[in-house]
Amino acid sequence: MNNTKFKFSTSRRVVGISSVLAILLMLGGCGDKSAKGVEPAKQEAKAESGKEEKGLKLTAEEQERAGIKLEEVSSRTFEDSVSVTATIRPNQDRIAKISPRVEGRIVSVSANLGDTVRAGQALAVMDSLAIGEAQSTLLRAQSSERVAQADFKRAESLSAEEIIPQKELLRARGELERASAESRAARDRLRLLGGSASASGHAQSTFALTSPFAGTVIQKKATIGELGSPSDAIFTIADLSKVWIEANLTDQLVSKVKTGAAAIVTVGAYPGEHFNGRVAYIANVLDKDSRTIAARIEVPNKDGRLKPEMFASASIATGGQLEAISVPDTAIVLLQGQPTVFVNEQGSFESRAVETGEKLGGRTVITSGLKTKEQVVATGAYALKARLLKSQIGG
Repeated sequence: MNNTKFKFSTSRRVVGISSVLAILLMLGGCGDKSAKGVEPAKQEAKAESGKEEKGLKLTAEEQERAGIKLEEVSSRTFEDSVSVTATIRPNQDRIAKISPRVEGRIVSVSANLGDTVRAGQALAVMDSLAIGEAQSTLLRAQSSERVAQADFKRAESLSAEEIIPQKELLRARGELERASAESRAARDRLRLLGGSASASGHAQSTFALTSPFAGTVIQKKATIGELGSPSDAIFTIADLSKVWIEANLTDQLVSKVKTGAAAIVTVGAYPGEHFNGRVAYIANVLDKDSRTIAARIEVPNKDGRLKPEMFASASIATGGQLEAISVPDTAIVLLQGQPTVFVNEQGSFESRAVETGEKLGGRTVITSGLKTKEQVVATGAYALKARLLKSQIGG
């Protein structure tokens, strides 16, 4: 009986092991099939990805139409400089706020905003009661002076013939001197009020507001019929033949920038152009709020293209030299917010992200992303950017 139980138990174990082996063999077969099925799929995907073209391919005609020009990347020697952001301001030494010396009403306006005016040119005419009274006082003083002059001449001739005593001559001379002093005082008072002596012999209450020097009208508050007072400027005149570029220097830049250093100024309104100037002033006090030191660059502006309040960038020479890889400013475009250039790789143009440094005389220093001897698109990068974006949208 025990032998029978042992045989039955042994046979049941054999059947169980056989079943497990069969299941494992089935799983192994399925794994091989799935692996065989996946592998071709991966290889096919790799083959498809290998078919994708890298970069943009353009024919010679297309390159010419897009204005594409190449430049070989090389290391150049530059004058070392620092770049700062700045704001254009009028020359504060040549700016005038014009207001009347006495209260008056505006009767005519001859200058408009933006006009170029010459020194002494009338900008507006005003009517003032104080000017009229000063004119009348001057006319009376001039009349008294003429009478005193005639009395003195008569007394002088009579005294010469000993018809009148000497004291009468002295009295006449004193009257003439007093009248002359009153006339001068009345003329000075009229001049100080902003008026001038009338040539017609009649009192006039009008006077002209004039420009103290040649310049441009940059502010105007003159309206016919309005009352003007000494406390409010009616016109602001600025000589914009030279402008100030005001910048702020950080602690790290103060030791590098010196008064008299050459500077190159660029503005967004004129891409690719630069304006030469010199550092004229560096403040001696640090601004406690911004923790910077003010600096001023003076730039000639004969053609008037630099407008006050424009934002600008200034590259200030430090006196040293810098050797670096650089590309023209026109070679750099922004792709997804990243500075990018296009590199010619075996006939195709590939976009490559780069890291930029200083801007030096129309060129930008490249700190990483390019190597010497590579061919970079110097002009026409924007046309390639447009093609690239178009292809991405199409894809």
